[in-house]
Amino acid sequence: MDTRELKTKLASVKDLLEGRQLEALLIQRVPNFAWATCGASAYVNNASEESVASLLLTPTGRHLITNNIEAPRLERDEGLIAQGWEFHIAGWHEASEAIENLSRGWRLGADSPHPGAVDLRDAFPRLRMNLLPQEQARMRALGSLCAEAMEQAIRSVRPGMTEHEIAARLGAEALRRGVLPIVNLVGTDGRISAFRHPLPTARVLDKYAMLVLCGRRSGLVCSVTRLIHFGRLPADLRRRAEAVSEVDAAFIAATRPGRRLSQVFQAGLGAYARVGFPEEWRLHHQGGPAGYEPRELVATSITDDLVRIGQAYAWNPSITGAKSEDTIMVGPEGFENLTVMGGWPMVESEVDHQVISRPAVLEVL
Repeated sequence: MDTRELKTKLASVKDLLEGRQLEALLIQRVPNFAWATCGASAYVNNASEESVASLLLTPTGRHLITNNIEAPRLERDEGLIAQGWEFHIAGWHEASEAIENLSRGWRLGADSPHPGAVDLRDAFPRLRMNLLPQEQARMRALGSLCAEAMEQAIRSVRPGMTEHEIAARLGAEALRRGVLPIVNLVGTDGRISAFRHPLPTARVLDKYAMLVLCGRRSGLVCSVTRLIHFGRLPADLRRRAEAVSEVDAAFIAATRPGRRLSQVFQAGLGAYARVGFPEEWRLHHQGGPAGYEPRELVATSITDDLVRIGQAYAWNPSITGAKSEDTIMVGPEGFENLTVMGGWPMVESEVDHQVISRPAVLEVL
């Protein structure tokens, strides 16, 4: 592990506590645990946000509180003793008083409700979304793996498969690459228009399928959506797919350092109007910065956070029946598409004197 990343994060914690006039911090949520430990996994049930270990940072030490089931893995697989965390281990059948004993006398903040602690949940998305160089490298690697998994899965899709079968392929391709598919959505035919979040069902694919993956690795999350159609796209669906690509291009073009997310959001809304679908944005959120959650924040017209170099974003505009989504990283002069797929058909849009390529629907003729 690069110790500079940990030192920078500990300095950020110190600044947060000083700004809130606090002395100690308790971390008990999975994404925050991963952030603070530079990517360690502290979950068993991956649907739970509550970690199986707690971190307590005080003026006199860095403590990890867990039980005898989890301690060996956190020590050996995650390397957290080597990282400098002092372990406090209780039997799985015993109540631990370590948090109360170690935090006694300190003004305590916490990332989840805890007796006597100041609620700091609102601070963590801003800590997590400003990716350090080491996190940016991990996010790039993750984006490539998610793109590979998506491409391998969607190109194997055939009419007659159920949505469950398609989701199984997408999940397997992600897991094969060491990526946990925390969101695995599949919609076919009319369900794509009916539902923005189509959980897989036993519905059988006829002609049209949408696959959505949010993959987690080392705590970070990348998102990507692709669509496939067997036969030529009907004219109205083609119009919607091309329109949503233009909207996505507008969001991406506006995501520049120094811009406020409210400005980026308004640029996207302007694009919806220009392409002839001015009200579609109301039917689903448009995305925002990514990090240790699929979206650290969901951008709106009143989100004042600034876009910064090194941040990752996943915009996901949709027009009924069509959607566009990749994970990008903001650079000083432009953006980097982390989930790009070589050989995938693309649609080019010119926005603010720059040409931006977005994924088209793959037509299998």
